[in-house]
Amino acid sequence: MRLQRALARAGAASRRGAEVLIAEGRVTVNGTTATIGQSVDPNADDIRVDGKKLSRTGAARWFVLHKPVGVLTTRRDPGGRRTVFDLVPDVPGLTYVGRLDYLTEGVLLFTTDGAAAHTLTHPSGGVARTYVATVRGDAPAAADRAREGVKLDDGIAHPEDVRVRRQPGGTWSFEVTLREGRHREVRRLCDALGLHVDRLVRTAYGGVTVAGLGLGEWRELRPSEVARLAVRE
Repeated sequence: MRLQRALARAGAASRRGAEVLIAEGRVTVNGTTATIGQSVDPNADDIRVDGKKLSRTGAARWFVLHKPVGVLTTRRDPGGRRTVFDLVPDVPGLTYVGRLDYLTEGVLLFTTDGAAAHTLTHPSGGVARTYVATVRGDAPAAADRAREGVKLDDGIAHPEDVRVRRQPGGTWSFEVTLREGRHREVRRLCDALGLHVDRLVRTAYGGVTVAGLGLGEWRELRPSEVARLAVRE
């Protein structure tokens, strides 16, 4: 595996942070100053950062959290508000995959594999994310427009799938699957379509769901789910 990935996976730094550490000459492999991009075996090679030996990584850990509304997707909040890391196990090197905003609930993945987190989050990864928004407005017409592509301030949003279903109280269920992974894309898409969002839930990320989990509950991913994410060394 690439050295940057090994460092990120062990929680020593993010992938980009690992590149900085290597470029600054702070990383050694078997006693020799490391170079960016070199291949290593984390379970056999002596990898050190600032002289401190990197722990053997073993298999990456993966979790899924059923994120509630009113919880921040960040490591810590200066204002003391609750964060997603208050709800998941305290595992070294754990990072989230794909931020959810304060008012959005649903699937939030975590892993100790920082490089994989970057790959799964970056728009070029093309990972499917499904959301269900409870909306007010002309949802059927909005769905027709969405299927043709909608211009946002950072480009055209091209939903892979859009479905609508009437709900009680004059609202609609507006389900959309996207692969771009842009910042607040679903809320911005609904706004561009003239829809008011009452509630937003991410129901799947790369095929992983929170079926069976209550709000605020978590579980480890099954091997089949990790395989479905197509994360490779």
